[in-house]
Amino acid sequence: MASTGIDLSNAVWRRSSYSNGSGGECVEVAAPHPDVVPVRDSKKDQDGSVLLFRPLAWTAFLGSLKG
Repeated sequence: MASTGIDLSNAVWRRSSYSNGSGGECVEVAAPHPDVVPVRDSKKDQDGSVLLFRPLAWTAFLGSLKG
């Protein structure tokens, strides 16, 4: 994984309320980070890739889901 200079080793991840309780469909977001919103798919690999969104992009993304 490419280095971003952002240390997520102590990140506190929270699971989406839309994730089911049986361990599937687990989208997690770490907060707070002032410059980025880290997002990962923990059902595949908790130590794997993390997507980093700018806060405005994340807000726009969430707004588009509320349709």
